Amino acid sequence: MDDAAEENESTNNLEMLYDVPVELSVELGSCMMPMKSVLELTPGKVVQLDKKSDQPADLYVNDKLIGQGEVVVVDNRFGIKLTKLF
Repeated sequence: MDDAAEENESTNNLEMLYDVPVELSVELGSCMMPMKSVLELTPGKVVQLDKKSDQPADLYVNDKLIGQGEVVVVDNRFGIKLTKLF
């Protein structure tokens, strides 16, 4: 098989994956708290996370860390501006 045929086959194989659904999530930070505190959460309550506000958010695909970025607001919705891919 020549290089062009191998590249074409590789591209066709990759295109098969384009429609496979994956779970994408962004983690701003985390914390540990007792269940009692979780049950006492109400709207407006502030939960302190383990990351500082200037640290990048982590981007996960199917629970695997694939990158990091900055949290942005676009049209009143949160987004992530990718700054690093692993």
